[in-house]
Amino acid sequence: MIRILITLALISLTLPAQATEAGWALLRGGGHVVLMRHAYALGTVEPPNFDIEKCGTQRNLSERGRHQARRIGSLIAARGAPVERVLSSRLCRALETARLAFGAGAVEAFAPLDPPGEDETANAEALAATIEAVHGYSGSGNMVMVADLPAIKALTGRKTREGEALIVAPAENGLVVLGRIVFN
Repeated sequence: MIRILITLALISLTLPAQATEAGWALLRGGGHVVLMRHAYALGTVEPPNFDIEKCGTQRNLSERGRHQARRIGSLIAARGAPVERVLSSRLCRALETARLAFGAGAVEAFAPLDPPGEDETANAEALAATIEAVHGYSGSGNMVMVADLPAIKALTGRKTREGEALIVAPAENGLVVLGRIVFN
């Protein structure tokens, strides 16, 4: 019985590594879209006075998150994964993650990646615009899209950890996840 438990534990520890290596293999060739959750941020809920235009009213990256964002950029460069375009939610933690990882001049704010709100029509339009951006991407490098968990879950149906990336592709009914990279 103990052997079975040890085997299951070892298998569960190798699955993220295998997923990560498969994700890197996809990105080295370029032409893919990476949907990445922002790096580590303080807290779990937005303050009551949240304003997307004011960083002081939002959850922001911790020092650990800033370090993680820089490390993500370094790992992507070291692994030879070309980045051609970077879109980010207007959330300060997403923008800061993108700027620290890829350089401030490389990042474009992209409102459709903002967190879903209470207006279902606006949410559907943002989802459609993001999916259209993925469908329309045809670059030779990779396009990175940095967002928060609710936006990623709305687009893929999957949960991600802070700093985790999903490699996505167009599908008939939205997006399909081809691989993932866990930045630890």
